Amino acid sequence: MTKVPEVTLVFWIIKVAATTLGETGGDTVTMTLHWGYLAGTALFAVALVGLVIAQIMANSFRPSLYWLTIIASTTFGTTMADFADRSLGIGYTGGSALLLVSLLAVLAAWHWSEGSISVETVSTPRVEAFYWAAITFSQTLGTALGDWMADTSGLGYGGGALVFAAGLLVLIAAFYWTSVSRVLLFWAAFILTRPLGATVGDFLDKPIDHGGLALSRPLASAAIAVFIVACLLVLPQRAGAHPGRSGASS
Repeated sequence: MTKVPEVTLVFWIIKVAATTLGETGGDTVTMTLHWGYLAGTALFAVALVGLVIAQIMANSFRPSLYWLTIIASTTFGTTMADFADRSLGIGYTGGSALLLVSLLAVLAAWHWSEGSISVETVSTPRVEAFYWAAITFSQTLGTALGDWMADTSGLGYGGGALVFAAGLLVLIAAFYWTSVSRVLLFWAAFILTRPLGATVGDFLDKPIDHGGLALSRPLASAAIAVFIVACLLVLPQRAGAHPGRSGASS
């Protein structure tokens, strides 16, 4: 049985909240607590590896464990992208390009190994390893894309959030009114929800003179975490099928 949740509206609501928490939580550690990008990346990398191992060893779908692992991947993605873009000087454009190539390489290796990149196949340790590698690269790519859109393009955090929200609306339209592969649409939506969360998170906690609202990062992170916990308690999830179940598995 698959150990990932059914892909429903609740899934996407929690996913966007988790990615926003990843941005504010990552910034809390690296900026507010002054750990820096390298130490923050190391901290979240250890947490991510431990949670992925626990997720793979679990014998059934556990919502709290799954979403903790997602949050760990998105906080790691935040600090890793910031470390590469800023500390290593790769820049937003170079970082986004490198991460896109890495994500495509993981998905290609997964497809070559299993003949599919559908979430429905996530039921063995090997496929789970591919899944979480793809998740982590997509989260890191999303952070770099969000920063690139907000800073390099000059749209700011609010404008960047609107662009990514519009992109998600296009994917929703394609889901309902076209025959485009549901698996492809899933991964495209998964990637786009990350920069949406990143730009929303930056909009909440960045200084006013940088286009943000200058809200407290720890308080914003705590509020988002409470929202996610409430969603898990009020809107219980179950292991389920990928929306492409009855369609092509490519």
